Amino acid sequence: MLKRINPKLKITDDLLYMSLVDDIINNPAVIDMKNYIHHGKINCFEHSLHVSYLSYRLSKKLKLDYTSSSRGGFLHDFYLYDWHIKNERKGLHGFTHSKESLKNAEKIFNLSDKEKDIILKHMWPLNIKFPAYKESFLVCFVDKYCAIKEYF
Repeated sequence: MLKRINPKLKITDDLLYMSLVDDIINNPAVIDMKNYIHHGKINCFEHSLHVSYLSYRLSKKLKLDYTSSSRGGFLHDFYLYDWHIKNERKGLHGFTHSKESLKNAEKIFNLSDKEKDIILKHMWPLNIKFPAYKESFLVCFVDKYCAIKEYF
């Protein structure tokens, strides 16, 4: 998807970005996100990478906290299940997965309050919890943009 936006874009060439998310990208539980289809033919890892990197780029341009945007953006869908399969989970995926993602992320990573807010509130306005930071809004909207681009 990022190639469609900018064919010259190569994430791994962005050394600052890679240094910010290196521990996330190389974590076995995060790598497991590649096993879950998310939007269309895009897996959860790819989607999270798209959201994270675009959030990072926009945050840098807007002089926001690009560290929190990139890290929170990568972990926003860290729920680790196939949401297409019906199971015993209570509630609809769109309303509940942000809490599951935050719970999973907190078990593995040391998160700032801003990163927690980004993860928990990325589904606003579907989730009624209002984002507390500009970076939370940014990731929320980048997530929606990426989802649309991934489907079409």
